[in-house]
Amino acid sequence: MRTTTENLPGLTITNLWLDAPLDHRHPEAETIEVFARVATAEGGADKPYMVFLQGGPGFEAPRPTADTPSWLSRILREYQVVMLDQRGTGRSTPVGVQMRRSASGPAAAVTGRPAGRSVADQADYLTHLRADEIVNDAERVREALGAKTWTVLGQSFGGFTTLHYLSTHPESLAGAVITGGLSAVGRPIDDIYAATWQIMIDKSEAYYRRFPGDRDRVRELSGYCAAGEITLPNGDVVSPARFRTVGHKLGLQPGAEQLHYLLGLDHRSSAFSHDLAAMLPFEGRNPLYAVLHESSYADGVITGWSADRTMPDRVREDVTLLGGEHLHRSVFAEDAALAAFAEVADVIADHQWNQLYFPERLAQVDVPVAASVYYADAFVPHEFSMETAALLPNCRAWVTSEYEHNGLRMDNAVIDHLLGLLKGRRWL
Repeated sequence: MRTTTENLPGLTITNLWLDAPLDHRHPEAETIEVFARVATAEGGADKPYMVFLQGGPGFEAPRPTADTPSWLSRILREYQVVMLDQRGTGRSTPVGVQMRRSASGPAAAVTGRPAGRSVADQADYLTHLRADEIVNDAERVREALGAKTWTVLGQSFGGFTTLHYLSTHPESLAGAVITGGLSAVGRPIDDIYAATWQIMIDKSEAYYRRFPGDRDRVRELSGYCAAGEITLPNGDVVSPARFRTVGHKLGLQPGAEQLHYLLGLDHRSSAFSHDLAAMLPFEGRNPLYAVLHESSYADGVITGWSADRTMPDRVREDVTLLGGEHLHRSVFAEDAALAAFAEVADVIADHQWNQLYFPERLAQVDVPVAASVYYADAFVPHEFSMETAALLPNCRAWVTSEYEHNGLRMDNAVIDHLLGLLKGRRWL
């Protein structure tokens, strides 16, 4: 392990690097580097640790300053905050998109390892970047910090990862806070995607009741997409299926307003092209978000392009019904930066994933858990979250319709309420 220290206004940042096995079952084989930042407020060096597990998959932890992320200053009153760059992201050994030409044909994506891996080897590498190995990395960081236990804050996919943590290493956790991330346990992946499609139908209809003129505009723009007339700044031609994914904004605040303003722009303008590119969820800057997205719901199953397979006929027939985090296989052909991952994504879609959550273990966990469950969450169906909450004997689930999936970032009242629940200072 190596560390460096930096001083920012009101904060001390300790940077930490350590080596970890790519596959913790085979520590003698390939290793990667894991990076984390520890943010400590002035006078807070003796406070316990809280590790933040970022949403995603495939996104690095926030870069802390005195006032960002917005919730950090509230947590620093009680904790030192560990910002873990989950493996494959940020300053942990990254997954790079490197292009190579081989005698056998087209370019292929390789990880940030030596060029020349086969597609099968590339896919195998990426299968080790999931929640189970992220938890193993977190354990190495905790031990390096000399903490017997710590508290975890998991947002969205970070909450999924926290559930695996509770399933496998509850003895390491003093508590857990989960925001929009109580994943389904023991549910087939198709059940989850079928539920989120229905949620997006409801959100689409609610959106058009609020902005009734936008339905015709979406229909018009989808027609332009079908005619190949909608392009992004990098030259990508946007298909109707890819355009549909702007609906993920309806699951965030203030996403509906952002979508409405986008639709008001001339589709031939540079502003429309750039704003549309910024609103599409699956793109090349964070390829893991696309390549591994469905695996985050895979609790011992093969995903098999579940979002595509479970799309309701009603949605297929009505271009105005928008999607959420519903990955279309075709995006790997349409996005210039993701195209290099197309073959790998097909292999991963056929991969048999290991089990992440163990109901019998969760039922015995005595770790205090405080969780926000957003009633109309577009990405984590609340009815499945409540089933999971019922498994945990010491879970206080706060169900609210006041926030969307990004409630943690929208209002510090969310983290304040959850910390109160965790500490027993607040009651439901």
